Amino acid sequence: MFTVVSLFSGCGGGDLGLHGDFEFLGNYYSKLPFKTIYANEIDPKVAEIFSENFNIIPDVRDIRDVPEDDIPKHDVLVGGFPCVSFSIVAQNPKRLGIKNETGRLFFEMVRILRAKQPLAFIAENVKGILSANKGEAFPLILKEFEDCGYEVKYSVLNAADYGVPQNRHRVFIVGLRKDVKLSYNFPEPTHFEEESLFGQPHVPLKKVIFDENEVEEKYYFSQRAVEGMLRAKKEMNKGRAQDINKPCNTVGAHLAKVSLNSTDPVLNINGRYRRFTPREVARIQSFPESFKLINSEGTQYKALGNAIPPVLMWHVAKNLSHTLSSYVKRMTETEERELVK
Repeated sequence: MFTVVSLFSGCGGGDLGLHGDFEFLGNYYSKLPFKTIYANEIDPKVAEIFSENFNIIPDVRDIRDVPEDDIPKHDVLVGGFPCVSFSIVAQNPKRLGIKNETGRLFFEMVRILRAKQPLAFIAENVKGILSANKGEAFPLILKEFEDCGYEVKYSVLNAADYGVPQNRHRVFIVGLRKDVKLSYNFPEPTHFEEESLFGQPHVPLKKVIFDENEVEEKYYFSQRAVEGMLRAKKEMNKGRAQDINKPCNTVGAHLAKVSLNSTDPVLNINGRYRRFTPREVARIQSFPESFKLINSEGTQYKALGNAIPPVLMWHVAKNLSHTLSSYVKRMTETEERELVK
């Protein structure tokens, strides 16, 4: 079993994917050899959702205030560090600068990697990080990770390509400590826009939304709101009324305050507009039905919208488990040979 330290844990989508042993849309995602031993989530209400679903109470301190000695020794560091505002400081060589306090959180992962030297790490962020500062920031981010002593690879993965009913493009960065001397391979897609010899078609939104007679009236927009949208824009902004025969557009953290004039996805069923329920957002993100949602709906929307889709993380983690298991096997065989001598 590989021990995990989870930063920016949210409600635990990444941790659930790492652990495995859950069902989604009739598919079973097997148990993986990872165990979270420490989680950090600064929002106490979101942390309560995590605690409700995992046998661990997250540390709710600002990670910048947590000494390295308070973080246990571990095998894998995981963090979906917040979307940041990077700047490039004009120096020779160029270095990362940070425009705001949130941007500094990336360096907390770097700090812990340097101090604890786990076997591997997984970092996740939005696709936009690739183009930050005209594409200059991302290579420097990779270099920060490499300078901690890791061989680093990255890839842009779309959750829909792995059986999640949502188009959600995210950058995953995976690092292996240099002495591991193995290469990580990102998972191949299992789902495609159309059914093919290589896999199944994308999962459509209609698979995870409630029948209309199951949805409370409070989730529907009033006729006044619809008329206001039509007066203002004549049509839905960027076509955000979803085609239920395709994966959903990316869900975000502010769905509790979604409006018809925003860019958030909504539904138009039988001529009536509505927002998603929290349970529907959980399904869109690939959380199993057994995942418990507590506290206010606003907290639930925030936690779910920020989460790493568990099914997507499971695919990333499964490949990492194979790599780390190969490393352990090699080390065991080496130790056995030394004992024979």
